[in-house]
Amino acid sequence: MDDSELLTATDVRLMQGLAQRVTAVRPDLVNADASYGELAWNWGRGHPYESGSRLRRLWFSGGELVAWGWAQLPHRVRRSDGSVKDVTGAYLAHQVHPDHGELVDEVIAWYDSVAAGLERTVLPVSADEFALSRWATHGYETDTAALGETGSWTQLNQRDLDDLERPVLPDGFRFRTADEAGAAAVVQAHVDAWAPSPYSTEAYECVRRTPPYRGDLHVLVQAPDGTMAASTIMWLDEMNRTAEFEPVGTHPDFRRLGLGRAMLLHGMHLARAAGATHMTVACLGAPGHPKARGLYYGVGFRPFTRDAPLIKTGGRAAVSA
Repeated sequence: MDDSELLTATDVRLMQGLAQRVTAVRPDLVNADASYGELAWNWGRGHPYESGSRLRRLWFSGGELVAWGWAQLPHRVRRSDGSVKDVTGAYLAHQVHPDHGELVDEVIAWYDSVAAGLERTVLPVSADEFALSRWATHGYETDTAALGETGSWTQLNQRDLDDLERPVLPDGFRFRTADEAGAAAVVQAHVDAWAPSPYSTEAYECVRRTPPYRGDLHVLVQAPDGTMAASTIMWLDEMNRTAEFEPVGTHPDFRRLGLGRAMLLHGMHLARAAGATHMTVACLGAPGHPKARGLYYGVGFRPFTRDAPLIKTGGRAAVSA
C-alpha cells in the first residue's frame, strides 16, 4: 500500500531522527538535503509556498524510521522583487539507513511513480556506491550540467572546534542574535543577501517553530548605520555534538570587509559553548563558485563529502535489474 502524503512537521522530526542516527554511524552517507539542520531549514523556509507540492513516503522497521523520500513537485515561487519562478521538474530529497540499503530500490520506484512524465533530479552522496549503482539501474544518469564549471553540485565541509581564532569585526560593527534583532530585521538580512528571495516573515516564523532552531544561535552582524549586514543560523545536534551553518549570507554592500569570516568564527565559539565539538557547512563545489568555498577554507573547514547529481528525463524507462 502506498502511504504517500503531504509532508508534515511531524514527518520532519522523524526524518531528523534518522539523520542523527546515520550521522552517528556513517556521516559520509548523509545526503546533502538530509542533514539534521538542512531538514529544519528546508522545511521551515519553504512551508508557506511549497507545502502543496511536497509529497513524502516513509519506511519503518520495528517502529523506527529507516528510510524516507521527499518529492518536490512542480510549483510556483513568488520572490521579493515581484518576479515569479516556475519549477517544472521534480527533485527528490531522501535518506536510507545503511543497515537497510535494500530500500533504495523502493525509494526510487516510489519517486518514479509520483514524478512520472517529469524530468527528475536527485543528489545521492558520492560515497554511497551501492545506492549509485541502484540509481543507474533505474535509468538515472550523471547530470552533466550540474557538474559543469559553474554547476550546482555541493560539497559538505567540516572542522573540529578545539582551536578557534577570536573574531574581529571592523570598527562600528557588532554581533547581534535573532532574539535581539527581531523578526523584521532577520528577514530583511536574508532577503538582502539572497535577493531575489521568496523568504518572508511567515517563512521565518515556520523556521522558528522547527526544532532545533534557537534564536541565540542565529547570528547577525549589524553595521554602524543599523543595517543587518550578514547573518547565519546554526543548527545544533546535541546527540552528536555537532552544529551546522545554514544559511550564510552577506548584504552585497558589505562584502569583502571580513564580516563573513568574523561571523563564522563568532558562531563557532557560540556553538562550542552550547556543547558542539564539530561543525559542518555546505557550499557549491564547482570551480566557478570559489567565493564561499574560500571563505570556509579560510576559517579551517575542509571537504568531507560531496553529492553526485543524477537526472532522468520524463520518458526514459528503467532498466530491469
